[in-house]
Amino acid sequence: MGPANATPSHPATASGAAAISGSAAAPKGDFNGDGYADTVASAWKATVSGQQYAGFLTVTYGSAKGTSVTHRQLFSANSAGVPGDAETYGNFGRNSAARDFDGDGVTDLAVSANKGIVMLWGEKGKGLTSASQLSGVTNVTRLAAGDFNGDKKPDLAVGTGDFDTGLKVLYGGFTRDGKAAKEDQRETGHEFGPTSLTAGDVTGDGIDDLVTTHAFEEMAESSEFFRGGKDGLATGSSNTTAAESGVIADVDKDGFGDLVIRTVPGGVVENLPYDHGTLKVLHGSAEGPGAKRTSTLDQNSTGVPGVNEDGDEFGKALAAGDVNGDGYADIAVGVPGEDIGSGAGGKDTGAVVQLLGGKNGLTGTGAKNWDQGSSGVPGAVEAGDGFGGALAFGDTDKDGRDDLAIGAPGEDGGSTATDAGAVWVLRGASGGLTAEGVVSYGPKTLGAPEKGSQLGSGFSH
Repeated sequence: MGPANATPSHPATASGAAAISGSAAAPKGDFNGDGYADTVASAWKATVSGQQYAGFLTVTYGSAKGTSVTHRQLFSANSAGVPGDAETYGNFGRNSAARDFDGDGVTDLAVSANKGIVMLWGEKGKGLTSASQLSGVTNVTRLAAGDFNGDKKPDLAVGTGDFDTGLKVLYGGFTRDGKAAKEDQRETGHEFGPTSLTAGDVTGDGIDDLVTTHAFEEMAESSEFFRGGKDGLATGSSNTTAAESGVIADVDKDGFGDLVIRTVPGGVVENLPYDHGTLKVLHGSAEGPGAKRTSTLDQNSTGVPGVNEDGDEFGKALAAGDVNGDGYADIAVGVPGEDIGSGAGGKDTGAVVQLLGGKNGLTGTGAKNWDQGSSGVPGAVEAGDGFGGALAFGDTDKDGRDDLAIGAPGEDGGSTATDAGAVWVLRGASGGLTAEGVVSYGPKTLGAPEKGSQLGSGFSH
């Protein structure tokens, strides 16, 4: 069953919203400068013009009622003005990062496309209106945005498939003809490029740092912590815990960003699909992540919904934002392998767990579970949906509380549209995430290709 009617129900109230600290709120991707966060959802496995895995992405714009499916855009490598053409395995939109890259006060979108990077430029009152190819960047596999030299201009960390030097840094500002102010390479100490990039201010100095994760064949390797500074990312790194995914956010409001990761069971990447999933919080400090304190959470922890079960993959997707406006960063945890009920029809339907930050850090206090069987959530529990396979926060209704976009890439659009994928946006509220005002949509609602598109496979960050 596809998503229910995409028209929002009653919007959440904006009254009494607390101010969000900069370290707690999710970065705002606002491509038309109206103050509402916009949602970028990826369908990077979609077939476009007969080219398998060419990929596309969708933009749904925010409004006073939250995400609007009527105010939307769709981009692929075949879109007018976008450099290049749809190619087999071009994977347009597999990775994207939203920041104001040219300093005009409106958010832009950096998009991985055909092994390079296309920049979609935002324009006040209009949205994403033009595009250019970033020069000198090829073999792109990962993207992360941050301010790595503290000049208040967003930079791009780029993971590549190059041996030994699989990390490139592009420093802002960027010009609209696709040039960075400067660029340099970093050696990670690993033969292959990073499997993920996570940016955020761990050391509390107001400059973003970068964590890279690594693997070789079936084995995970140590993650690397690169400290940001006035000259950019440090040329050397320090080892930290091996991880599959991660996010940096200040969950205890002590001024240091905390690194929240999903650990790799036994250090074997091939075991991840069969793992129940464990989160480790490496608390930030001037010395780096986990130098002074670490903690762990799973579905057997006090207050956390569910129980540890093989294959749940608790933490496969992670996102950080402030859902209740209290200034503490909260973490959304994807559990795409969660079974709902005991029958085959509920296998791997997926779920999302909301974990609230607080003075003691990330705990099970106030935690909530959301799935397609939850009251008010459109759709139905079905095997293989993978609800929670990707996540992103953004304040789509400008009420001071972040809303959560949830992807279910295995959602079927109908009998002839298997794995069309779909997106749900749950609203933030004083008590945490709520289904009041929820919006859901699949490719058909947006006028996009359905079968095998797997919309919701990723979001911009």
